[in-house]
Amino acid sequence: MNISFNKRAALLAALLAASSFAQAGVVVVMSSKSDVDSLSKVQVSQIFLAKTDALPNGRVAKPIDQAEGAAVRNEFYDKVADKSSAQMKAYWSQLTFTGKAQPPRKVASDAAVKAALAENPAAISYISDGAVDGSVKVVFRP
Repeated sequence: MNISFNKRAALLAALLAASSFAQAGVVVVMSSKSDVDSLSKVQVSQIFLAKTDALPNGRVAKPIDQAEGAAVRNEFYDKVADKSSAQMKAYWSQLTFTGKAQPPRKVASDAAVKAALAENPAAISYISDGAVDGSVKVVFRP
């Protein structure tokens, strides 16, 4: 089998790109101005499932969700709440219908999450690992 150098280089580039994509993950973040340094999986899950709104510093947590269907959202709920997208939709439908809770505010992207976190140090959300910069603080890695 004789594969040209250009084809081998293109194949290698594709494999490296796929590898880096597969390693990208989701991280739970707060504003870099927040005094919360870390949270556990249980704490994060309880905040996003409306079972608590208390942060370790005593402030009221303001969870921010990403749009339904976003890959990062699906990964977050799968790894943190152990629930699928369909299970989360049913969960929030029940809580909303019974008047027990309202789902978190939704934004459209990692950039929108970072903008929302900048407005409120008690806000908490999740973004793709590759979107982390100095404006946010990672408080949990699933």
